[in-house]
Amino acid sequence: MCAINVDIAIIGGGPAGLAAAIGAKEEGIENVIILERDAHLGGILNQCIHNGFGLHTFKEELTGPEYACRYIDKVNEMGITVKLNTMVININENKEIIAVNEAGIMEFKAKSIILAMGCRERSRGSINIPGSRAVGVFTAGTAQKFVNLDGYLPGKEVVILGSGDIGLIMARRMSFEGAKVKAVVELMPHSSGLNRNIVQCLDDFDIPLKLSHTITHIKGKERVEGVTIVKVDENRVPIIETEEFIPCDTVLLSVGLLPENELSKQANVKISSITGGPNVNQDFQTSIEGIFACGNVLHVHDLVDFVSEESVLAGKHAAKYIKNGNPQDQSIHIEVKNGIRYAVPSYIQPQVITEDLRIKFRVDRVYKNRNVCVYINGEQQMKRRVRILAPGEMETIVLKKKWLEKFSQITSITLTTEEVKVL
Repeated sequence: MCAINVDIAIIGGGPAGLAAAIGAKEEGIENVIILERDAHLGGILNQCIHNGFGLHTFKEELTGPEYACRYIDKVNEMGITVKLNTMVININENKEIIAVNEAGIMEFKAKSIILAMGCRERSRGSINIPGSRAVGVFTAGTAQKFVNLDGYLPGKEVVILGSGDIGLIMARRMSFEGAKVKAVVELMPHSSGLNRNIVQCLDDFDIPLKLSHTITHIKGKERVEGVTIVKVDENRVPIIETEEFIPCDTVLLSVGLLPENELSKQANVKISSITGGPNVNQDFQTSIEGIFACGNVLHVHDLVDFVSEESVLAGKHAAKYIKNGNPQDQSIHIEVKNGIRYAVPSYIQPQVITEDLRIKFRVDRVYKNRNVCVYINGEQQMKRRVRILAPGEMETIVLKKKWLEKFSQITSITLTTEEVKVL
């Protein structure tokens, strides 16, 4: 089997892969290929028929398919090669790719690979809810596909476990279709979804959000008959005397997303234990030279606009890597403390940074009236007061190049939150 030589191979044709391909092509790389396992480009956006996409990127509200179409049209206009119904089954550190489609097995040899496989939902098995294997338990994304693409209504009386954005959106969608959403049950004392989705999808439809609650049992032999929910304490231990039974015929699970990194692991890319995605530097390059990552395979984003913004940059950096190689400079890990769960990038190479750098981070719980601070070599460079920080909202700080230039050698960079001192 003779390998097909390409400059940049992009694995995944969703919003991240499309934007990365455009970024690479805009940077002058002609031999770019997108490998997509589905029959259509666009990824998860194809089933997201609600609006709210594109406000940052296009300054207008679009549905998911409309947003995807903007990028698909541009990919086609630029003449970027796309292979649909093509499943990548193996990659390695040498940037060799094995894929399969109806034509058979294909091998690609790339100068650079961009990982853009997206993420998947956690299933019932990953959270170990007791009960029979009754019909009527779905992930929220599966239910969304049934309703929006296939025209099937999964059930009429619904309880949703988890208040992630897709769960909130499906609460509204099921209500639109005539189902009764009896409750959204959330283990944490705060929602993991965007505040605007809580208002538009729950409050506007009088759907109760039960914080610090979880489902302890699903009743039903052939079809779901109901769920037992219970309040949990601050250690997430069920308080048995608070048990409540809610009759329903459907349970939707919105209990988190996991970056799809099986292929990344094959290539020995180092994976973050916090995000489940690769550790990357300021160029979105992973621990393996020439392999880049962007979008939800890197970390789960709250807005697709941010996925596109990040992925265009990843494509441009992959192109620059092909042209200029990989400078071997000192890498400094970005340490996070005091409620900041993770930051992207997770490390930087200060000597090669030529402009201010945007760092995105997410907190582990809701914080009010905090200072977000940046320290370099123990010296505070920035202090910004923030009224509220929430896990559902990705935050951004700008690491200024002039801060880095103040030091002849950088030994530590720390991103932290601190209490606001009231005088």
